[in-house]
Amino acid sequence: MSELPPGSPLAGSATLRAWLDDHREDLAVGRADPADTLDERVDRGSQLWGRLSALGVALDGWPVDAGGRGGTAVHRAVLYDGLVAAGLVLPESAAALEVVGAALTSYAPALARRHLPALLAGEELWCQGFSETEAGSDLASLRTRAERSEVGWKVTGHKIWTSLGHRATHCAVLARTSDTTPRHRGLALVWVPMTTPGVTARPLDSVTGEPEFSEVFFDGVEVPADHLIGEPGQGWAIAMHMLQFERGMWAWQRQALMHAMLGRALAGVGDGLEPVSAAAVGEAYSALSALRSRALATVEALAAGTVLGPEVSIDKLMLGRTEHLVQDAVRRLAGPDFVLGGTTEDAHRRGEWFYSRAATVYGGAAEVQRNIVAERVLGLGRSA
Repeated sequence: MSELPPGSPLAGSATLRAWLDDHREDLAVGRADPADTLDERVDRGSQLWGRLSALGVALDGWPVDAGGRGGTAVHRAVLYDGLVAAGLVLPESAAALEVVGAALTSYAPALARRHLPALLAGEELWCQGFSETEAGSDLASLRTRAERSEVGWKVTGHKIWTSLGHRATHCAVLARTSDTTPRHRGLALVWVPMTTPGVTARPLDSVTGEPEFSEVFFDGVEVPADHLIGEPGQGWAIAMHMLQFERGMWAWQRQALMHAMLGRALAGVGDGLEPVSAAAVGEAYSALSALRSRALATVEALAAGTVLGPEVSIDKLMLGRTEHLVQDAVRRLAGPDFVLGGTTEDAHRRGEWFYSRAATVYGGAAEVQRNIVAERVLGLGRSA
């Protein structure tokens, strides 16, 4: 895998497919099961990371000096796409790995050498402590504080909508260190082991019925001085760096999963779609193809070292629309079983539909993203 050529993520897909087929018995623990609960998917994904890391493939696309085998985001995109196509799980931690990995390798290489191998082996799972109840979409107005202490840093505050917070081993916490500097410059990114005294993670059931999120409380949590990613005041810059990977690679991961979901739904129908369902499927595939093309361009830009700006909001908007269209098509194909089906797989299908409704809200509401595109990409000026 480390010999995959740079360039399009599609370039090495045939090589990866053959490799995955040759190692299907080694990777059987990662076989996707639509009936799995969230906790089972998390566990299965961690075990799969462990196997892939032991075999070396999980290390591709990460810097050699951080424990990887070299390469770029292209190699990681090939792997994510290939896992789903091979019927394996895309580990639930893959999204967090992208953003945390980007922060560590770019701003804290010593921490990357220490933690990235454990992340890639499924031994650690990091969450992202950004969102707060009173900040809304204005991340810079957050109130969680990190103050100097005799130990190093004392973190106090409350985060919400923290993905997999109750399962995480560590949290990257965006916190305010200064009130005397402009608000974007008074932030820092502190990493906190979730077992530290004063940390409480309370699971939150999402619309899927599963605890995908947590609210996390930091009650005077003391961490050493070296638990800072980057420097004081760099928090906003690091968060924006992470956002590139959150938007671009998350869209790539989701399009792979949605292709698989739609394919499974079609396989269960057989021949002869009614016109309304056929039209819904066609519109969904059209949106998926456009999203795949857009996400591919973003991944290639990241691989080339391009610093992406407000244009990644386009990826987020396209992803939200595609989530709606794909899950609406799956709902039509499922027929009465979508509502009445009593299996765990039926429940999972309904959960995915509900999850798709949140796709225009989580990670930046669609209305905010449209304003960003209008003002900062198209130069149309601020709305009245």
